[in-house]
Amino acid sequence: DEVAIRHASELRNPGEWTWGDLTDQTARIRAGLQARGVGEGDRVVAYMPNIPETVAAFLASASLGAIWSSAAPEFGARSVVDRFSQIEPEVLLAVDGYRYGGRDYDRREVVDGIARETGAEKVELGYLGGTGWDAGFLGDVAGQLEFAQLPFDHPLWILYSSGTTGLPKSIVHGQGGILLEHLKKMHLHLDAQEGDRVFWFSTTGWMMWNFLVGVLLTPASIVLYDGNPAGEVLWELAADTGVTTFGTSAAFIAASMKEGVEPARGRDLSALDAVGCTGSPLSPEGFGWVYDKLGEDTWLFSTSGGTDVCTAFVGGVPVLAVHRGEMQGRALGCAVEAWDEDGNTLVGEVGELVITQPMPSMPVFFWGDEDGSRLRESYFDHYPGVWRHGDWIEITERGTAIIYGRSDSTINRGGVRMGTSEIYRAVLAVDDVTDALVVDLPREGHEDDMPLFVVLREGSELDDDLVKAIRARVREDCSPRHVPNSVHQIDEVPRTLSGKVLEVPVKRILMGEDPEKAASRDSLANPEALDWFVALASLPD
Repeated sequence: DEVAIRHASELRNPGEWTWGDLTDQTARIRAGLQARGVGEGDRVVAYMPNIPETVAAFLASASLGAIWSSAAPEFGARSVVDRFSQIEPEVLLAVDGYRYGGRDYDRREVVDGIARETGAEKVELGYLGGTGWDAGFLGDVAGQLEFAQLPFDHPLWILYSSGTTGLPKSIVHGQGGILLEHLKKMHLHLDAQEGDRVFWFSTTGWMMWNFLVGVLLTPASIVLYDGNPAGEVLWELAADTGVTTFGTSAAFIAASMKEGVEPARGRDLSALDAVGCTGSPLSPEGFGWVYDKLGEDTWLFSTSGGTDVCTAFVGGVPVLAVHRGEMQGRALGCAVEAWDEDGNTLVGEVGELVITQPMPSMPVFFWGDEDGSRLRESYFDHYPGVWRHGDWIEITERGTAIIYGRSDSTINRGGVRMGTSEIYRAVLAVDDVTDALVVDLPREGHEDDMPLFVVLREGSELDDDLVKAIRARVREDCSPRHVPNSVHQIDEVPRTLSGKVLEVPVKRILMGEDPEKAASRDSLANPEALDWFVALASLPD
């Protein structure tokens, strides 16, 4: 009778599933999949939102030894087909539609197209219409849940790289490896205990959904939300459901700071004792905001990892101190180091993030990568035999970690490298700026060009005084070398479906690459935001 899942969405009133409910629903979905011929090694894909039925469907798939893969229903059809068609699924579980920001989105025609192009048998959940699963799908076996006996490295699920260029990589994780990694992470790093209620805002297309489901390996319960997170709705959710661990992103905290959000005003957040943050580096100012608004007894843990391993390399350690702007430590079992170009270990300096020893949740393979060449090229070519993740990291003298952003989008000015996160921190400290994107464009025979693109607060104007203020802030907080050559106002920053800034594709477009090759629009949250950069690239020099 203990609660396993608390849930809320724009379509449904808040509710709860007990462990008994979850077991019954999982068993019934399992029977429905079995009746359609699903067994060990078959692929089950889901075009479903962050609701309890999706969790039950995943657990049903795993219990059969089938291989799970999911995408959020806001993903465009082409993006989903690019992912699912690679793995040739047997069954497609999909909703009829969803509600976001008060607007209903009918996805039935899109679902039919995905089923047709992937060859999967469609099973529909009437989420928007409120009709439930297709008649006859759920088996009449409530509570009768069995589990296939599988090898340690049997595939559990397939996650995907962002897919901003070319087909996304289909990353396969093993049952045993994920089980070990998530048991460690949820118990020892997240410190999930009996009575805890863990929330992390995510969609089913981001690894943090898989991560959150992993909390069910502990005595804690999880909290799901499907809908628009803007404004104070998530803080209301935290108060209403008694969330103890509130997981979010650096972008969400930065937006809350800009909007003047007061999380604790007028609501009871007394149960909340921890805030987790991932997705991009959290600024020192973000650390300060969390402690100012939620109290000095809050445990704030910033964390960084990747879809590639479905966990964090560095992040929360409940027995260590929190230092402003830093991640508390390296995760247990993760041999994280910062290396220079020659493979020398750095301490107190920025270097490439490498993993020098295997860890359980590294991919067992990429789907369709028969000889393993694509996997080796992705991680092990730069430093032969050593995992290079593609992030800039500093391991401090006290063992904490600071992430400076992606190493492939670094700004290099006069030989001085700087992560884009440092520049964004400076630019976003200017009151009138709400979002930003910066790239470094090589120019033959000249110093590289560094344009900065900013989104302004409503009513603000990019006049000479504001440009001077932005440049002065970058000069003061970063370095004179990293002052932008030009500042341009844009309506919005292009981002992937998981919220990452589209730096490298924008750079390629501005360097003259075909926009259709530089970025897959179906993999973007706001593809129209690219049009401004395409138009800029077409202008004569």
